[in-house]
Amino acid sequence: MEEQNGEIIAGKNPVLEALRSGRDMNKVWIAEGVKKSGVNELLDLARERGVIVQFVPKKKVDQLSSANHQGIVASVAAYKYAELEDLFAAAANKQEDPFFLILDELEDPHNLGSIMRTADAIGAHGIIIPKRRSVSLTAVVAKASTGAIEHVPVVRVNNLAQTIDELKERGVWIAGTDAKGSADYRKMDATLPLAIIIGSEGKGMGRLLKEKCDFLYHLPMVGHVTSLNASVAAALLMYEVYRKRQEAIE
Repeated sequence: MEEQNGEIIAGKNPVLEALRSGRDMNKVWIAEGVKKSGVNELLDLARERGVIVQFVPKKKVDQLSSANHQGIVASVAAYKYAELEDLFAAAANKQEDPFFLILDELEDPHNLGSIMRTADAIGAHGIIIPKRRSVSLTAVVAKASTGAIEHVPVVRVNNLAQTIDELKERGVWIAGTDAKGSADYRKMDATLPLAIIIGSEGKGMGRLLKEKCDFLYHLPMVGHVTSLNASVAAALLMYEVYRKRQEAIE
C-alpha cells in the first residue's frame, strides 16, 4: 500500500480545514465517483497550496482509512502541540481574558474531538492535556473535531498540577466540577481569566487537582443518571463562559 509519512485524515471537512489552515500536507486522495462539484473548493485550495490530488478507486481510499472518509483522505504532517505561552498569546491577540480547558486524563478520542469542536465554536484560547494517561492528537480526534483541531491549540504537559500552579501565578483562576458541596454552574463568574478542569470519563477530576481549584461547580440533574458525558459537561460549561462574557461586553 502506498503510504506517506505523517497522519492520515479522512473526510471532506477535516481535509478542507487542514488546507485552509495552511497545514503541511503531502497528498490528497479522492475516490473515483465523488462528484467534482462537491469538492471544487478543496481542489482549488490544493492547487493553490501545490498539494498533489489523485483520483483513485474507492478501494484505495478504504485501504488508507477505515473511518467514514466520504471518499476523501489526505496525508498530513503529524499534529504539532502548542506551548503554554501560545495560549496566552491567543488570548492577548483577541484582547480577551484567557479561557483555557484542562482535561484530566481524558481517554476517549471522540470526547476530545467533540470538546475541541465546542472550544473552537465559543472561542476558547486552548486546551491543556497531560502527556501520560491521556488521549493525544490523532486522526480519530481530528475526524471527531470536524476540522477544529486545526484551530484550537493543544498543550501537552508533564505535570498538570505544576501547570495549574503556573497558571495561578499568571493570574488565571481555576474552576472544576464537583457534585457535592459546590455552587450551581450558572453562578460562575466567567469574566475572570479562567481555566476549567474537565475530569476523566471514569474517575472524574483527581483529588490533587480538585484541591487546587479556586471554584467548584455542579451541573444540576433531576433525572436518574449521576453524571454527564465529559464532552457534554464541557460544552455546557464552555457555553456558560461564552454567554456571560458576551453579556459583559454588551
